Amino acid sequence: MKRADLVLGAIALGGPAAVAAAYYTQHAWNMPPCPWCVLQRLIFLALAAAAALALVWRSPLGRRVGALLALGFAGCGIGAALWQHFVAASEATCDLSFAERFIGALGLDARYPDLFMAMTSCADAATRLFGLPYEFWSLGLFVLSALGAIIVMAQPRR
Repeated sequence: MKRADLVLGAIALGGPAAVAAAYYTQHAWNMPPCPWCVLQRLIFLALAAAAALALVWRSPLGRRVGALLALGFAGCGIGAALWQHFVAASEATCDLSFAERFIGALGLDARYPDLFMAMTSCADAATRLFGLPYEFWSLGLFVLSALGAIIVMAQPRR
């Protein structure tokens, strides 16, 4: 169970770290988020919560349920990052996109505007960080999280 704990701990800490990094670049480097960026922030937090659930629910069933939820959220994050890069970044506006409607329906943009309010369109937010499109950084972390969840689920039952 030690490897599973390490993997789940990394996922549980990686999500909030990614959100903190996005928040930092938003304010320190003037990189305002688009709706798909904001949706990925929410997915990172949900992914971290699923990994934390798996850490707290110590039974084999709990591990598998938490890891399966984490895998599902990682898949959602992969889809959101790819959609942002290949579709939304080429559109002039993100108005009424799924990401904008979802965040708005939850009320997160009104309740926590500094963290969850989209401040620009996806085309305007398209930028690079250390030579890579910004959304590829989150894509990479979502892929690593998905692989970690698969590793945890593949562990033999004890």
